[in-house]
Amino acid sequence: MELRTIQSKIYEIRGFRVILDKDLAEMYEVTTSNLNKAVKRNINRFPEDFMFQLTKEEFNLIFQNGISSWGGTRKPSYAFTEHGVAMLAGLLNSEKAISVNIQIVRAFVAMRQYLLNSTPSPLLKELKDRIEALEDITEENEEKFDEIYLALAQLAQKNKQNNKLRNPIGFVKPQ
Repeated sequence: MELRTIQSKIYEIRGFRVILDKDLAEMYEVTTSNLNKAVKRNINRFPEDFMFQLTKEEFNLIFQNGISSWGGTRKPSYAFTEHGVAMLAGLLNSEKAISVNIQIVRAFVAMRQYLLNSTPSPLLKELKDRIEALEDITEENEEKFDEIYLALAQLAQKNKQNNKLRNPIGFVKPQ
């Protein structure tokens, strides 16, 4: 199976790169039902960061093509992260499953390497420039705040001296 084919089935959902159960089943040449049964028999191997069930909204974002509410399925799809796919390798022990799993892991690794080695996007460069500009402004402001603090301290001292020289205001009891 080609890396591009596998990569086209990888989605980003909830901050994770995932492959849906139906796509995995197709690659492993098993039914989605059998794949999910194997997972349910070993559910303790699949914490939330390995596998999670899609909400209706998430599913509709992926498949915006007017199929029935869950794309012809009765239950929402499961999404498997890279770690979840690796965990599946221990459950599905056929030759086909092993070779497909190796290709899937390679696809995830290739995507990660591409993201790490790619040039920074203009948005990231802009954010970096803005942060540097804020740091410069902060240094300038610190100097200005020091001057303001010194001026306020001098005014407070002068105000104290002026208060001592004044006659007290208010009722004075005759003696």
